[in-house]
Amino acid sequence: MGLIIISFFAFVSLGLPDGLMGVAWPGIRHQFQLPVDALGIILVCGTAGYMLSSFLSGLLIRHLGIGGLLSLSCAAMAGTLLVYAVTPLWWVFVIFSAVGGLGAGAIDAGINTYIAKYHSTRMMQWLHASFGVGITSGPFIMTMGINATSHWQSGYFVVSVAMVILSVIFLFTKDMWEGISASSREEDHDENNASLSETIKSIQVLLSVALFFLYTGVELGLGLWIYSLLTESRGVAPEVAGIVTGGYWAMFTVGRIFAGWYAK
Repeated sequence: MGLIIISFFAFVSLGLPDGLMGVAWPGIRHQFQLPVDALGIILVCGTAGYMLSSFLSGLLIRHLGIGGLLSLSCAAMAGTLLVYAVTPLWWVFVIFSAVGGLGAGAIDAGINTYIAKYHSTRMMQWLHASFGVGITSGPFIMTMGINATSHWQSGYFVVSVAMVILSVIFLFTKDMWEGISASSREEDHDENNASLSETIKSIQVLLSVALFFLYTGVELGLGLWIYSLLTESRGVAPEVAGIVTGGYWAMFTVGRIFAGWYAK
């Protein structure tokens, strides 16, 4: 049960930064004097880092253990958010979006692998509901920060502190993962696992990747752009737009919770 709770907290931490960007983006682009579509640069760099660490997650877990990887990844994400809040340079902002992607991808792949291997479909749904809790909280945190200080940086400061705390928690609980990491290494050694090239030739894998590509593109696209659309094109008050953005992600969370109840 302890590892389940830690896994859920890890996914809350994974969702928090994603929930901030959509609400913060109008302020960010005005500060750096950017066109509205410059957000795409952040998404591409973040996705590149995310994919790289996801592909290398098995190697990282073997060397660091799951607990060590969680702690390091949270620290990387905390550093990224802090840099977002303090840097006056756009190119630094862009580079650290890739660093944040590295941290997020490692957490995502590592915890998903653990839950898929040792727990039920129900737990997998609730794991992703935990991500929903984080990404739902992000817009509300950023909206309250902007209302209180008139600066988008405040939201990133708050969440960076939370990420540091989580990184320390993961560091002090990393020994709880030792049995899991050791058994994974033994099974990887004993089993004749399919290679990456063999895996990607599977039609089931290709269809799953295509579906995931379409689904996450629609989900994140709407979640990231809805605040800018409402405030800059529809004349909606920032406070209301922040609530709508958080509400959108809340529906994602509710869906995952109910899916968990009905899953085996």
